[in-house]
Amino acid sequence: MSQPRNRIGLLFGGRSAEHEVSKLSAANVLRALDSDRYDIIPIGIGRDGRWLLCDNGNGGGRGATSLEIPEGSPQVALLPGGGGEMLVLNGDAGSTTLNLDAIVPVLHGPNGEDGTVQGFLELANIPYVGSGVMGSAASMDKDVAKRLLRDSGLPVVPYLAMTPRTRVDYQTAVDALGTPDLFLKPANMGSSVGVSRASSAEEFDRACERAFRYDRKVLVERSVTGAREIECSVLENAAGEIKASPLGEIVPAGNHGFYSYDAKYIDADGALLRIPAELTSDQAQRIQELAVETFKVLGCEGLARIDFFVDPENESSLFVNEVNTLPGFTAISMYPKLWEAGGLPQSELMDVLIGHAIARHERRNQLALV
Repeated sequence: MSQPRNRIGLLFGGRSAEHEVSKLSAANVLRALDSDRYDIIPIGIGRDGRWLLCDNGNGGGRGATSLEIPEGSPQVALLPGGGGEMLVLNGDAGSTTLNLDAIVPVLHGPNGEDGTVQGFLELANIPYVGSGVMGSAASMDKDVAKRLLRDSGLPVVPYLAMTPRTRVDYQTAVDALGTPDLFLKPANMGSSVGVSRASSAEEFDRACERAFRYDRKVLVERSVTGAREIECSVLENAAGEIKASPLGEIVPAGNHGFYSYDAKYIDADGALLRIPAELTSDQAQRIQELAVETFKVLGCEGLARIDFFVDPENESSLFVNEVNTLPGFTAISMYPKLWEAGGLPQSELMDVLIGHAIARHERRNQLALV
C-alpha cells in the first residue's frame, strides 16, 4: 500500500530584484521533487507582494525552464497558527481551503531569504525548508554577517559599511582599506545585484549610486586581486548532522571581470564552473571546515552555500566572502551541482531538506512556551 503524499507548497517569485531568478530556480526544484512522494502546490508571490495559487501545469509544468504567475490566479493566505491551513480566495465564488504539510521557499533577496517570510511561516506554524528567522536575517545582511564571523575569528575581507548619511568618498575608502581597487555592494542583496568594481573616484561615485538603489546600507570591500572564487554547499539532515559538499570554483570568462549578475544568468559563456575545484586535499579540507563553522556561527539551518576567496599569491590565505541561505537552484546553479558531484542527486537532496524541515518543526513544537 502506497504512503500518502505530503502536500508541499512551492513558494517562488517575490518582490525583490531577484524575482526572475526565483522563477528559474523554482522550475528546477519542481522537476526535482518526486511526484510519487509529494503533491506540489506552486504559490507565486507577485511583484506587488500578493500570494497567488498557480496551476500545477504552469506553462509546461515539469518541462518548463521558468515557472510563471498567470494573471487572474486566485489569491491565497496562510492562516496564522493554522498548521498549514491556507485560504484560497475565489472572488465571487467565495473561498476554499487547502492544507499544506510543508513549504519549500525558493525565494532570493529581500522579503524572501532575510527572515521576513520565515517569520511569517513560523506564525503560520508550518514546516519550511531552510534557515530560521535569525540565521536568515544575519546571513542576508553582509555587514552583520561579517561582524559575527570576524568576532568568531573567521577570516573576512577588510571592509567598511556606509549609509546615505555616513557615506565616504573614494579617497577615504582607499585610505581605510589600503588599496585603490574596491568592490561596492548592497548589504542586503544577492546574485551580484548592484555590485560594482571601482578603481577611481568617478567609478566609486557611480558604484555608490548603483548600490544605493537596492539598499540603504552599502559595503565597500578591499579587492583581493585575481582572487579565486571557491564555493561550498552545506547541508543539514533531519538528525542535525551538518556536512560540506565537494568544492567548486567560479572562473569568470569573456569580458566579465568578476562573477556578475550577467555572468550568472544572462551570458551563457559568462563563467566556467569547475567541479571539483583544483585544490590540495589540505586546502579543500580547510575550506570545508570553515564552511561548516560559518554555517554554525551564523545560526544557519538546513542549507546554505558558503562562498570563499582564495588569494592566488598566497594559497593559504583565504576569506569567507558571503553566505546564501536560499541559494540558486537553477539548472546551472552551484549548490545542487556540488551535491550531485558528491553523489547526492537533486531529488534526494530535496528529500533531505524536506525531512529536515519537518523534523525541526516537530522539535520546535515540543518546546515549552510558558
